[in-house]
Amino acid sequence: SRCKSAKVPRVNPVVFRGGRMDIHDQSEAIAFLSTPGTYGETGAVKVIETHISLVFLIDGRAYKLKRAVKLPYVDFSTYDLRLYYCRREVELNARATPDLYRGIRRITREADGRLVFDGAGEAIDVVVEMNRFAQHDLFDRMASEGRIDAALMRRTAEMIAGVHASAPVVHDGSGSANMAGVLDINEAGFATSHVFEPNAVTALTDAFRRAWAERAERMDRREREDKVRLCHGDLHLRNLFMSPAGPRMFDCIDFNDQIATVDVLYDLAFLLMDLWHRGLAEFANVVANRYLDISRDDDGFALLPFFMAVRAAVRAHVSATQIEEGADAGMALTHSAKAYFTFAGSLLGDRSPRLVAIGGLSGSGKSTLADALAPRLSGPPGARILESDRIRKAMFGVAPEARLPVEAYRPDVSRSVYAELTERAKLILSDGGTVLVDAVFDREDDRNRVQSIAETLGVPFTGLWLDADAQLLATRVRTRPQGTSDATLEVLQMQLARDLGSMRWQRIDTGRPMEEIQADVDALLR
Repeated sequence: SRCKSAKVPRVNPVVFRGGRMDIHDQSEAIAFLSTPGTYGETGAVKVIETHISLVFLIDGRAYKLKRAVKLPYVDFSTYDLRLYYCRREVELNARATPDLYRGIRRITREADGRLVFDGAGEAIDVVVEMNRFAQHDLFDRMASEGRIDAALMRRTAEMIAGVHASAPVVHDGSGSANMAGVLDINEAGFATSHVFEPNAVTALTDAFRRAWAERAERMDRREREDKVRLCHGDLHLRNLFMSPAGPRMFDCIDFNDQIATVDVLYDLAFLLMDLWHRGLAEFANVVANRYLDISRDDDGFALLPFFMAVRAAVRAHVSATQIEEGADAGMALTHSAKAYFTFAGSLLGDRSPRLVAIGGLSGSGKSTLADALAPRLSGPPGARILESDRIRKAMFGVAPEARLPVEAYRPDVSRSVYAELTERAKLILSDGGTVLVDAVFDREDDRNRVQSIAETLGVPFTGLWLDADAQLLATRVRTRPQGTSDATLEVLQMQLARDLGSMRWQRIDTGRPMEEIQADVDALLR
C-alpha cells in the first residue's frame, strides 16, 4: 500500500553532536533482570550490552531493556517512550520473525516494594520478551567459523526479498533527499571524532556528495516507483540468525522510522557490505544476484556500490563515536573504524563496465564458471549474472529449482528469454554495471545479438564458448542434482545435433579441473 510512515516521535538526524545523556536511573530494573530468581531459575543470567539496550538471557528466554538515554536519533528517556518503542519493536520485527517476539513485560513495584513482572503496582520500566536462540546460530558467528555457504545465502536473499516485497511503501520526500539525510548523519558523526585525519574526512565527504549528485535522479525515480519502504534498517550479519525454519532477520530499527525508511537496495547493501568487508565476496555476490533475480530490480544494480559505501561510512563513524566515549582500550575499534573508512572510499572509485557472455551446451559448466567468475569480474558486489534458466523460471513464476513443463521451452518462449537477457544487460551496462550473461547460446544470431550490445555501448566484450566431450556432457547432465537447469539427455542430444554456425567466441576446454579453467579465463580477461 501507499502510505505515510507511522507518526512517531522523531528527531532531526542532521543535528548530531554525539554524546549520551542518562535520563533515568534504571539500576533497580537492571538488578531485577539480572537476578535468576526473577525468572524462577537458579542459573546465571547472561547480559549483552549495546549503546541503547541491555539484553538479559536466561533459560529459553531473552529480555531486552531499552536504556534510558536520549541521543540525536533515539529517545528512550521516559517510561512512556520506552513502552511505545517496546511495542513498536514487537510489531515491526513480527513482520519477518513472528515466532521470536513474544510481547512486552512491564516491571512493576508492588505495595511491599518488590519488583515483579506485570503486577498491580506502578510500572517503572518495560522489556521486550523474546524466545532465545543460540549465539552459535547468529550469522556473524557462523561467518567467523566458516559455517555459511552459497546455498544458505541464496535462502537468505529469498527471505529478504520476501520481507521487502511486503514492507510498507513510504512517500515522504524524494529518494535523493532520503539518502542526503544519511550523508548528513555520517558527516556530523565524523565531525565529532578524532580518529580520522581532517583532510581525509573532507575528501571522503566531498566524494560522497559528488556520487550522490550523480545518482540523485535515479534515486528519485526509484522512490516514485515504490522502492522506498519501511525496511529493517540494520541488516548486517549480526542481525540474522538460523532458525529451525531457515534464515531469519531480527532487531530492526524500531526507534526511528526515518532511519529505517530507505530504498530496499540500501537496506540490502548493509549485508552485502558486511560480507564483502569480511572477505566473503562470493557470498555477497550470491545474495545480490539471487535478490535481483527475485525482485527483478536490475534498474538499481548500479546503485549498490554507492549504497555499500554509505553503509561502510556509517560503521566507520559509529565505531569512532564509541571510541570517543572511551570504549577502545585495546585499539580494536580504532582499527575497525579506519578499515571501514578506507573501504567506504574504495567503493566510491570509478568503474569501467564490461560484458562477458558464457555459452555452451548443457553440462559444459557455464553456471559453475559464472558463479566463480562474477565476484572477481568487478568491484563490490561483483558482476550481475543474467542466467537464461533463472529468467525462464521467473517468467513462469516458479522457484529457480522447480522443474518446468516441456512447453516452457518452445522456440517462442526461448526467444522471449533471450530478448529479456539482452534488454537487462543493456540496462545494467548503460548504468555503468558489469554483466555476465549465462545461456546456451547455441544459435549464432543469439551470440551476435548479445555481442552487439557491447559494441553499441562501447564497452569491452568477452565471449566464452565452453567445450567438452559429448560423453562427459552426458555424464554431467545425468548425475548433477536438480538446479536451475531442466536439461535432460534428450535435450543435450538435440543440442549436439544443432549446427553452431560460425564460432567467434573464445573456446575453453572444460574437461579439466575448474582451477585450471578459471586461471585460463582470468588470463584471457586480463
